[in-house]
Amino acid sequence: MAVKFEKLSDDKYFLDVRGYVCPHPQMYTKKAMEKMPKEAALEVVLDNPSSCESIFDLCKIEGYRIIDYKEEGGVFHFLLRKE
Repeated sequence: MAVKFEKLSDDKYFLDVRGYVCPHPQMYTKKAMEKMPKEAALEVVLDNPSSCESIFDLCKIEGYRIIDYKEEGGVFHFLLRKE
């Protein structure tokens, strides 16, 4: 199992942390956001429901904006922006 982090364009990145449990999705999301330039967006995909609370908390603490959030078949999708 490996974390998938990739740059899709100059201002869009993708992070897949399916299969990981707390606190790993939050930690990988924070590390990814730190590597990205300001105003870039990160799509995070995870499948651990309790990790969603950690992602919400991370955004509050770090000031990341949640652009979109949805759940489809037990998979959670966040679209975050670094401001």
